[in-house]
Amino acid sequence: MITFLRILLALAIVAVVALLLFIFVPARTTEPHGDLAADWQPQEGAGEYAMRLADCAACHTAEDGVQFAGGRPIDSPLGVIYSANITPDPDTGIGDYSLEEFRATLYDGVREDGAHLYPAMPFDNYRFLTEEDVRALYDYFMTEVEPVENAVAEPELPFPFNQRWALRAWKWVGLPDTDRETETFDGDGDGDGDGDGDEQLARGAYLVEGPGHCGACHSPRTALFVQDGFTADDETFLTGGEIDGWTAPDLRGPDSPPQVWSAEQLARALATGRNIHASVVGEMALVVEDSLQYLTAEDMRALVAYLRHIGRDGPATDDPDDDAAPETADVRALEGLVETETAAMLRSGDPDMPLGARLYIDNCSACHLVDGLGADEVFPELDGSHLVTAEQPTGLIHMILEGEELPSTEERPMRLRMPGFGWRLSDAEVAELASFVRSAWSNSAGGVTPDMVADLREEDTGDQAASGQ
Repeated sequence: MITFLRILLALAIVAVVALLLFIFVPARTTEPHGDLAADWQPQEGAGEYAMRLADCAACHTAEDGVQFAGGRPIDSPLGVIYSANITPDPDTGIGDYSLEEFRATLYDGVREDGAHLYPAMPFDNYRFLTEEDVRALYDYFMTEVEPVENAVAEPELPFPFNQRWALRAWKWVGLPDTDRETETFDGDGDGDGDGDGDEQLARGAYLVEGPGHCGACHSPRTALFVQDGFTADDETFLTGGEIDGWTAPDLRGPDSPPQVWSAEQLARALATGRNIHASVVGEMALVVEDSLQYLTAEDMRALVAYLRHIGRDGPATDDPDDDAAPETADVRALEGLVETETAAMLRSGDPDMPLGARLYIDNCSACHLVDGLGADEVFPELDGSHLVTAEQPTGLIHMILEGEELPSTEERPMRLRMPGFGWRLSDAEVAELASFVRSAWSNSAGGVTPDMVADLREEDTGDQAASGQ
């Protein structure tokens, strides 16, 4: 018995020592990707452009706050995390960071003081950043951004999730291998590498998988909240996700926007937040306003080419006359060849039509029209809309309750706004309207219940109260 107790005591001591080592021994950080001379300097403007590619402003700027001063609340399944101050303030920002410490933050999610960052920071995607972009970002934040003193609140997470040291274990399964082989592309899509599109597609892959961190929203998450897929070699990469109550659509399926829209229309949506089919909403509006509108024409072409290339059924078909000829829904509208049963019912004005249809006429038809096709680049289509037919209807419910505003870009500066109707529609009425839209015209998505609406209304009210609105 005494021997057994001694063994247990020895094991306990070993466990405690191992835990202490796990907590206090500094984490090993990732080496630079490539060798640059110690005196290497980025070209003028390269740092700001790298910042735009990485979309730093969207998360690190609080509403009505100073740019990059942090404090923006980021909702997670476990609680609220506040973005860091990344101005060069030495006390509350990153002013004391060395290049090596800055790189460790981007690649490994480790702060200057050795604390582990929560994966609200997409360091699992930034691990793919080139050393040139890392150095350019460092130079930009240290020399071109004004320091702002702003102490950011600690995350509002329950125990044990407020223990940052535990993130070290999460990173063992959550961080991708940066030594994996580079994907091979070619212009004809057969994968043999003999086409002329290798360079463009490789650039597009880098933009999407690295600085753009598109997978952070558009890829699903595992039970451990690990991004499920980091490159196009991963089957689930960019197949859809959830972000702050919004559905980030699948970008690779046969009916996904990159696979059914023309290259021109996809580029317009990314650069201006609107095209002849849809408008961006939610977190994507920030991405367009703070990042994508600043891409060079060459990088935008690379981004679009890559997204259209990685479809699960193969690359999207290129049609040089695609933008000269209206697409399917517009052909129907312009030529008047077919009127859907829904459009005919709405046009009739029959007082006995279902409640959802009557609510649509009263609240939606003036902009989105009875055929659900809206107006190009102003009022998005509802017939076939990925937001409307998403598996989780939270985005549509939010739109009806609170409305949403389009981003302002250089090409499309007007902030068009859809008003919210939550102030005048009950939970039951919102559910009826949402259910109608999800099943109208060619849509065939499931219904919405009043309880779903009530839950989201309560969340929206709580979010507004927390942000002081």
